[in-house]
Amino acid sequence: MVGGTRRIVARDLAGLAEWTAASALYRSVFGYEGPEHAVSPRLLAALRENAGTAVGAFDEDGLLVGFCYGFTGVEHGELYHYSQAAVVDARAQGRGVGRLLKHAQADAPRRAGAHTMRWTFDPYALRNAHFNLNVLGAVGIRFLPDFYDDGGSDRVLVRWDLDRAGGATPAPAPGHAAVDSPADDRTAASGPDDRARLRRELAGRFAAGGRLVGVTRRADTPGRVSYLFERDEA
Repeated sequence: MVGGTRRIVARDLAGLAEWTAASALYRSVFGYEGPEHAVSPRLLAALRENAGTAVGAFDEDGLLVGFCYGFTGVEHGELYHYSQAAVVDARAQGRGVGRLLKHAQADAPRRAGAHTMRWTFDPYALRNAHFNLNVLGAVGIRFLPDFYDDGGSDRVLVRWDLDRAGGATPAPAPGHAAVDSPADDRTAASGPDDRARLRRELAGRFAAGGRLVGVTRRADTPGRVSYLFERDEA
């Protein structure tokens, strides 16, 4: 599992020192302090040996600047790889590390015979939405209200087609159903009333069978974004 971008290389983590460094980077990026949020180095060792992934991105000095991990899942007979988390050191952001990690991580499920990956993201964090939908070309398939049961963790579950990953990401076709929301540079619906409305509308679109395929700024209305949906015809 090897890749590189601007002299950054992604590969499988190997050995206790690298697993421990990945665990520390995870806590640092998310600002976690409590032990309940820790990633165990032993878990990463076990994942590597049991069809999971533990991938690091290293800069030109050999410093760990990104990390992701995941495991195999099955739903209705479909084998997929679930990417639990991906983190990038703030000093390396903007260098394509997140994309590099995802593509490096995809090698393991391909070897295991899986054709898709899944993960969740915060739909109100617009940079995450843009990266997952517009850059990688993943498709939102399910709305998961308060996924982590902590009162503030709505998530969208995405499905990434590994047979198309790495190719050009098609732009969403015009005419898709749209859910509009006020937004600033980073966040959609930051006010409580706007957030409640957006939450209801996103949940409703998914419940009706819609798939989230893109998020775009409203050129005709500054300070607004549109979530673009298409129906699953499969």
